[in-house]
Amino acid sequence: MSGNDDWRRRSLAAVWHPCTQMKLHAESAQPLIPVARAEGVWLHDYDGRRYLDAISSWWVNLFGHNHPAIRDALADQLQRLDHVMLAGFSHAPVVELSERLAALTGLGHAFYGSDGASATEIALKMSLHHWRNAGQPRKNAFVGVAGGYHGETVGALAVTDIALFREAYAPMLRLAATVASPDARGALAGEDAAAVAERAAAALEDWLAQHHEETAALIVEPLVQCAAGMAMHDAAYLRRARALCDRYRVHLVLDEIAVGFGRTGAMFAHQQAGIRPDFICLSKGLTGGTLPLSAVLTTDAVYAAFYDDTLARGFLHSHSYTGNPLACRAALATLDLFDSTDALRGNAATAAALTAQFEPLSRHPRVRHARHLGMIWAWDVETTLPDFARRYARHALAQGLVLRPIGHTLYAMPPYVIGDDEGDILARGALAALEATLAEEGAAGIASTHDAVAP
Repeated sequence: MSGNDDWRRRSLAAVWHPCTQMKLHAESAQPLIPVARAEGVWLHDYDGRRYLDAISSWWVNLFGHNHPAIRDALADQLQRLDHVMLAGFSHAPVVELSERLAALTGLGHAFYGSDGASATEIALKMSLHHWRNAGQPRKNAFVGVAGGYHGETVGALAVTDIALFREAYAPMLRLAATVASPDARGALAGEDAAAVAERAAAALEDWLAQHHEETAALIVEPLVQCAAGMAMHDAAYLRRARALCDRYRVHLVLDEIAVGFGRTGAMFAHQQAGIRPDFICLSKGLTGGTLPLSAVLTTDAVYAAFYDDTLARGFLHSHSYTGNPLACRAALATLDLFDSTDALRGNAATAAALTAQFEPLSRHPRVRHARHLGMIWAWDVETTLPDFARRYARHALAQGLVLRPIGHTLYAMPPYVIGDDEGDILARGALAALEATLAEEGAAGIASTHDAVAP
């Protein structure tokens, strides 16, 4: 039995893996890949095979695995302070990180959680509680964008518009309203991305005009709705949304959990629209992909609504590991790397090179809506294979690539440190995996149709 086989067997016997139908793993239709170590863009299994982590391990890794600067910072912090509760105590890493995030976002009073869904919960609860403290308890509902994804805890699922994740839990949820998405793929004849954004904003305006008195906040993933198939939209939507939220006195919550920290080309996606939200949710790349941490930052006005002698008017939300010193130190080291490597400038050059390398894939006759923003690429594949994503992922692994399509949308979101040679491996392998997957469609006698593109 190989090293991989032993760890697979033990994992299947002991671990319930996330976002997974375990039967697929158990029947070897989708074999687990036990990872022994990682370095840069590469994951290495127990049998000596390596895989290029082209999705940054669920979009968290920025500067490559096992980065020495982050590793050294964690080792140093471990010699000083591993953890202390943040209720009634503080420590240098959480103070320094909060100061730096405030300087980067123009928002302050950072509140910490452990993951992206926690950040969503925090922002929604803060918004609702703010309006209650401000004497407007009727403003306790939320509105999101069609296809939005904000996490899988109960509050986050309530503002998530992906049926697969939330239908089973409907009895637990108080579902938010949903307005049209500005997804540029929805362009009508003669429309460009900006026109789609304006049309979606007009729908938002109509909705807020009728419902603003009971609406606490609008929540949006700026520029890219990742779980909706990397749905990209024009920044005009964010500008209009900001103006409408101001007009109707509704909070604007921006979920930058996946798109923050350079993914879209700017440090934060909303900065490309020249706006400031009332809340920003951060996680994933915050620690460079090393430790779980999330943060919510907000305005002085929101913070002031909680500042009182009465305990019940305070924000009574907590996580045991809130503001963990090790995670905060990893985040500080990650922010240092943005400065020391001039990462945003470097990403622009890397993105240009990768876009050129992906050109054969983008021109493939079965690809629709090839698109790119910052360090995110996506292609909708015309196929009638109902299990396209699973089949493609298997062929990608055979090419030594970790690529997991969302429905019929293939995407790549590699670490920022990917080099030219690694980019070539990724581009060639992604194309080869597509050809192999479509060959299975042909072998099964399934005809392709132009209506098979993922929504």
